[in-house]
Amino acid sequence: MRVPRAVANFNRRVTNPAAQSITPWLPGLGTLEHVGRKSGKRYRTPLLAFKTRDGFVILIGYGLESDWLKNVLAGGPTVLHKRGNAVALANPRIVSKAEAANLITPASQLFYRLFPYNEAALVLTQSASPPI
Repeated sequence: MRVPRAVANFNRRVTNPAAQSITPWLPGLGTLEHVGRKSGKRYRTPLLAFKTRDGFVILIGYGLESDWLKNVLAGGPTVLHKRGNAVALANPRIVSKAEAANLITPASQLFYRLFPYNEAALVLTQSASPPI
């Protein structure tokens, strides 16, 4: 399932700014800090992010044309802010939600399955944070 673009646009302007203050405290949520591939502008996008052994799986709810996804795939600096920690991310790739389910830590499996999305971005953690 993919959320309509009108909902994505509303969320970008209204919901996301409000959600950024609560994402550090809610399970399964994080704020992705990324740099615009064209503008060079810094963005912060609240997303569903689940821990794996080597990084995170981020669910793609608005489809492959999502700006945050395009920015991350372009290879710019990317940091995930989750539960009070900032983690630098690298090597993004798109996988199916089903494929990524096997990588999610057991504690998050039930919550992960609640969301009706089809795609996910698999990202690895970096040892050092990039400048952003």
